[in-house]
Amino acid sequence: MLKRILTFYTKYFAIWVVLCGIIAYFHPDIFITIEQKTTWFFAVTIERLLPQAFHLKKGREWFFALTMFGIGAILKMDDFKNILRTPLIVLIGSAAQFTIMPLGAFFLAKLFHLPPEIAVGLIITGAAPGAMASNLMSYIAKADTAYSVSLTTVSTLACPLFTPGLTLILAGSMMEIPFLSMFIYVLMIVVIPLFIGFGVRHILGNKIQAILPVFPAISVTFIIFICSFVIAVNQKDIAQISGIIVIAGIILNIYGMLAGYGVASLFRMNIQRRRTLAIEIGMQNAGLGSMLALDHFGNQAAIPGAIFAFICIVTASALAAFWQRMPLIESAD
Repeated sequence: MLKRILTFYTKYFAIWVVLCGIIAYFHPDIFITIEQKTTWFFAVTIERLLPQAFHLKKGREWFFALTMFGIGAILKMDDFKNILRTPLIVLIGSAAQFTIMPLGAFFLAKLFHLPPEIAVGLIITGAAPGAMASNLMSYIAKADTAYSVSLTTVSTLACPLFTPGLTLILAGSMMEIPFLSMFIYVLMIVVIPLFIGFGVRHILGNKIQAILPVFPAISVTFIIFICSFVIAVNQKDIAQISGIIVIAGIILNIYGMLAGYGVASLFRMNIQRRRTLAIEIGMQNAGLGSMLALDHFGNQAAIPGAIFAFICIVTASALAAFWQRMPLIESAD
């Protein structure tokens, strides 16, 4: 019974993101209070047990680290083997991930003459790795889920270098970009927790099987909170500046999906992988983008990531539902 509830909760991730975002807008104190309480909790518990082990001072940072731990715990050794089995298409997909979206975000920021903080936030969102939710969307869309997992894993492991690096290259003329600080930050909240989670799964093996559905549910919960918190702390500004950001976010999302499908077609991938690459590139880990922007460039810089999270989840859910009803003309290679 619990497994069914958790599966239902995880599957309808998009609904909870939208609902909590609406709640955060009209009742921001709820999420701001949760952030304050959790910051205090982690300060008096975990950080006392692990002094200097992690330089994470805020509740939302621990939430994101725990999100990545949960994602690492559901990864299997076969997921890494799949990368080695199909290195060329993974390389193509990863290269597309870190060129199509960052460049698209940069040109949209210029096109709409976005203020520096908002422009940097949009570029960080474009330079973020693929969203873990893309794996679920690929499954629903009858795409190549193994390919999706491989792409998300590679882009996540590469993001400590590429996300701050691309932000520095594309946004360095707009604002000072603390590359080294961002690099260490992403390592601490993304890569290290991911490998710890994977290590726990690998060590415990079948012993952890019974509670595996808990980890995606935990990750979903924390991502929902992070996006909602960004909405809450920017509640007064969102009504004034969100219109143009929503338009830019929608264009970036649709452009990413179309370009992803186009790249896969150009390299003569089968229909399942075309769907996968469209979803994978169109969906960014906007939660990470919001976190990076919030902690390095201020509250307003985090708005594009939070809004993009809503946009890409809604559009990817709709596209996945549409493709689920469409017959596959080709089979997987």
